[in-house]
Amino acid sequence: MELVWTLAKAFIIGGLICVMAQLLLNFTKLTMARILVMLVVAGAVLGALGLYQPFADWAGAGATVPLLGFGNAMVKGVQEAVDKDGLIGVLTGPFTAAAAGTSAAVLCGLIASFVAKPKER
Repeated sequence: MELVWTLAKAFIIGGLICVMAQLLLNFTKLTMARILVMLVVAGAVLGALGLYQPFADWAGAGATVPLLGFGNAMVKGVQEAVDKDGLIGVLTGPFTAAAAGTSAAVLCGLIASFVAKPKER
C-alpha cells in the first residue's frame, strides 16, 4: 500500500505542476521558453530558501523530476560545492549536480534520432 501512495503522490504533484504551467501558457502571453525558465528559477529560489527540499522529500519524483526540481538540484549542487571547494564551487556545482540528468537527456535524444524519421515541412 505504501508503494501505491508513493506513486499516487508523485503522479498528482507532477500533474499539478504541469497544470500550473499549462494554465500560464493558456491564460497569459508568456511563451513556453519563459514559462520553463520561470519554473527552473522558482525551483532554484525555493531551494535556496530551504523550502523546496521538504516538499520534494514528501512528494518524491513528482517534485524532483519536473523543472522545479532541476532548479532545486542546481542550487543544492552549488551549496555543496561551495562548502567543499570554496568560491569556485559557484561555477562547478551546477554542472556536477546536473550532469546525470543532462547526460540522460542527451543520450535519449541521440537514441530517438536514430529511431525516428523526421519529415520535412
